[in-house]
Amino acid sequence: MYAMVEIAGKQYKAEPGAVLKVDRLADDAGATVEFDSVLMLRGDNVTVGTPYVAGAKVTAVVEEHGKDDKLIVFKMKRRKNYRRRNGHRQQFSVIRVNEIVGA
Repeated sequence: MYAMVEIAGKQYKAEPGAVLKVDRLADDAGATVEFDSVLMLRGDNVTVGTPYVAGAKVTAVVEEHGKDDKLIVFKMKRRKNYRRRNGHRQQFSVIRVNEIVGA
């Protein structure tokens, strides 16, 4: 069984035992989180939500938080002596899916 779930505006394929790297969640490491924005369920049959499947939820445990590698944003205008260099490190959370509850 798997589910397509929306977490922080992005869609992920969640299976029991799967490890997902998502945008930073406000919960502490070790906390249990529930996501009820399930877009699709697939088990014996397929259930597609409009937009969400009623009564379905995905439970997961937050394993850790971290920062991605640095991305360099470089802006330049030729012949104008304009150069800007900025760096960005996106924060993320690693979650482990425990169970998928269908409707």
